[in-house]
Amino acid sequence: MQGLAAQTIFAIVIENLTKDYGDVRAVDGLSLSIPEAEVFGLLGPNGSGKTTTINCLTGLIKPTGGTLQVSGHDVQTESSKVRAVMGVSPQETAVFPHLTGRENVELFGALYSVPKKTLGSGVDHVMEKVGLMDEAGRRVSKYSGGMKRRVSIAMALVQDPRIVLLDEPTVGMDPQSRRAIWDFIMELRDKGKTIVLTTHYMEEAEELCDRVGIIDHGKLIALGSPAELKSQYSARDLEDVFIQLTGRRIREGA
Repeated sequence: MQGLAAQTIFAIVIENLTKDYGDVRAVDGLSLSIPEAEVFGLLGPNGSGKTTTINCLTGLIKPTGGTLQVSGHDVQTESSKVRAVMGVSPQETAVFPHLTGRENVELFGALYSVPKKTLGSGVDHVMEKVGLMDEAGRRVSKYSGGMKRRVSIAMALVQDPRIVLLDEPTVGMDPQSRRAIWDFIMELRDKGKTIVLTTHYMEEAEELCDRVGIIDHGKLIALGSPAELKSQYSARDLEDVFIQLTGRRIREGA
């Protein structure tokens, strides 16, 4: 893989992934390896195959072809082992509105078999990191969209997973909240976690990602660090790279 040493230990390995919906091929022969302790950005316009790839990685949908491994475990045949090491914050925020923020996170901690003796402190830790300690006792139905996203991230991280998938993690957040999430992501990386994120915010990808992959029409069309891609395409920023490769601004969709 580009820019990676031969002895690199990979947290995620995707080989020739395809996914068809009827006559539409959403992911088309995607191969990608992501090493441990990397923040990797999966970028592309709406409909490019980003979320389909994430959903295949989580086992939520079955691929048409190809293989996916997470920490050496096959996603299709060893799903319980994959779930034990991976936390997921999906694009569509999945929270229980009648529960408080804390209760949502506690519920997911229990589902992930976090020991009761450490669950309380674990919930406190992630709620503080996403900036919701003061609002933890309010029902989620009273939360803003950005606050619900932060609860979703806390739910994904309460089990202290080795690998984290964040699909559009900061949509709807104010600048202060977004910065808090950025700081938390970098803290996780520094602790050896592997983070895969999709984002429509190019400044977010430049700030956070060690490498990015750009996909379009289900195919990987560029891969490298933000600096490498900007140099390769003589671009001032990642959005400029994106426009050169796809002819579209990232927020315009497919």
